[in-house]
Amino acid sequence: MYGRQDDHRDVSRNRGAGVLKRQTIDSKDYRDAMARYAGHVQIATTMHEGVRRGVTVTAACSVSDNPGTLLVCLNHSNPHNELFTESGVFALNTLMAEHKHLAVAFSGRDHLSVEERFAEGEWDTITTGAPALVGAAAVFDCRLVDAKIVATHTVLIGEVTGLRIGPAGRALLYLDRGYHSV
Repeated sequence: MYGRQDDHRDVSRNRGAGVLKRQTIDSKDYRDAMARYAGHVQIATTMHEGVRRGVTVTAACSVSDNPGTLLVCLNHSNPHNELFTESGVFALNTLMAEHKHLAVAFSGRDHLSVEERFAEGEWDTITTGAPALVGAAAVFDCRLVDAKIVATHTVLIGEVTGLRIGPAGRALLYLDRGYHSV
């Protein structure tokens, strides 16, 4: 009913939205609206040929539980993020309230070196060799199964090959351009 291109009927009776049409929105307005969207803060990490990389992210979610699969979105304007696709592995480290300093360090806001960022926490590995945060609420260790460029970001899709469930505690969230916990 809605898939045909020549179908320009008023669908307000069905969706309350008026005529279906493609609209372009201002990217600043979009970022302002997304600032109202609470995201669980995580650090995506990888290692390739002895080089480590870690990035604070909120754009990550489950895709499937059988097999365990998740996705992570990384800004592809940063050439250092290519290490994730080159390595073919990554870990998604779910942060708790007490990890706020790690979220800030891996966000790049403080301009710390890679070594300084990783020195802020205790790291080991699970199955893939990607750095896994000791004490994280959860660590999903993944083998990269697909990567797609979508607009400004690369969407990494990973099959979970290792998992560690950490202690229960207050989750670290990012909302209204600041860190919060629940």
